Amino acid sequence: MRSVLATITAALLAVTPLNGETASPEQNGWNWNNALTGQAKRPAEHEPPQSPYKTWFPTVKPGSGLDESEDGQEPPDGSAPIPPIDKELKVRRGDTFEKVLNRGGVPSPDTAGAIRALKKVYDLRRLQPGTEIFLQLQPPAAKKGAETLLSIDFIADGDVEISVLRNGPQSFAAKRFDRTLVPKVSYGRGVVRSSLYVAGKDAKIPAAILANLVGLYSFDVDFQRDVQPGDSFEVLYERLTDEAGEPVREGDIVVASMTLTGSTTTLYRFKTKTGFSDYFDENGQSAQKSLLRTPTDAARISSGFGRRKHPILGYNRMHRGIDFAAPPGTPVYAAGDGVIEKAGWAGAYGRYIRIRHNGNYKTAYAHLRRIAAGVKAGTRIKQRQVIGYIGASGRVTGPHLHYEVLFNGRHINPRKIRLAAGYKLKGKDLARFKAGVADAKHKMQTFRTQRKRQASMLDR
Repeated sequence: MRSVLATITAALLAVTPLNGETASPEQNGWNWNNALTGQAKRPAEHEPPQSPYKTWFPTVKPGSGLDESEDGQEPPDGSAPIPPIDKELKVRRGDTFEKVLNRGGVPSPDTAGAIRALKKVYDLRRLQPGTEIFLQLQPPAAKKGAETLLSIDFIADGDVEISVLRNGPQSFAAKRFDRTLVPKVSYGRGVVRSSLYVAGKDAKIPAAILANLVGLYSFDVDFQRDVQPGDSFEVLYERLTDEAGEPVREGDIVVASMTLTGSTTTLYRFKTKTGFSDYFDENGQSAQKSLLRTPTDAARISSGFGRRKHPILGYNRMHRGIDFAAPPGTPVYAAGDGVIEKAGWAGAYGRYIRIRHNGNYKTAYAHLRRIAAGVKAGTRIKQRQVIGYIGASGRVTGPHLHYEVLFNGRHINPRKIRLAAGYKLKGKDLARFKAGVADAKHKMQTFRTQRKRQASMLDR
């Protein structure tokens, strides 16, 4: 951990077969253009920062067997040094960095100094539970003395290494080093028996990839009603690994395919010459539409659009939206790009957000548990950006999202709107995309063949 990363080769795609082994891009012929989000950079070789703070370790009792300092030089008083102590801690849910250091026995003045240095290179609010923190402390010379913090090391966000070293009696210096993560391509296929999420879990597809898969098809597929037993899906996706080949986090989906009631739709990730990245069908048509049909995941429709008997008021009235029932705290997404018109309390609607998408369409989201940080009137929002969380604020009988679509100021049924198609590739971009699709189809077929071969070996 204390050695900062050695130079890693430039990012190359490597295919991860089903047996868990990896093969080089040259061995597999994987060279599909724009499969990656961006190009990883070769870092310059570097060493951890060296502390200029020169001190002798405190002495130990005579006869301890330690009669030389670690660098082979005699301390000024001829006594032996006490070696430093290494400690490894994990960030727990609800921890602040100060709590972690306190748990490690770091004195308050050292804690304050280290945090001051860290804030210059890293936002400690981004620290995730489970992060490993490595401390080195110098034991006191006297039994009742306090330990002295020498250094802190940890890996943040998977691709950043943070190092803090004491550089004076009461001061610390912090540095950050970007880690180069190597993307490798993995494959998964699932068949729905009970639900898409259970099928993904059985196929050992990471939850983050499965969530992204749902997002890709959410413009056209209602995952609570359109997915039936026997439907299937395939996905080719990136896994970002460190210098030891260990997975750090999931990357982008490269190819996704869904078969619903016998009809298959395949989407391919592609980056244009201008740097625009999106998912396209085989004809180069973007999968993105103007508005999402369902602005939340894992929800069921508890009340549709139209006249109904109000559950609280007790009389019939027009229900001007759709209600999606889901557990409190479930994220709510912006149905499309736009600008926040209102975000706050709105009487019976409770916590409420309204977004203006263009000159004709607006969407509204009510009864939220809370509104996401940074979402306020005038804020520009991207499609599928989290804007709030399902709750039971306002006049309701239970937690749900009330979702409305307005066209020229008039409420319309969100499930019956005609959605405009997104961007379509043309010219040289379309030609490059077509070539990439042919290569991607070959790779998908290679994975399918591997899986069939392995399944047949297991059946013997």
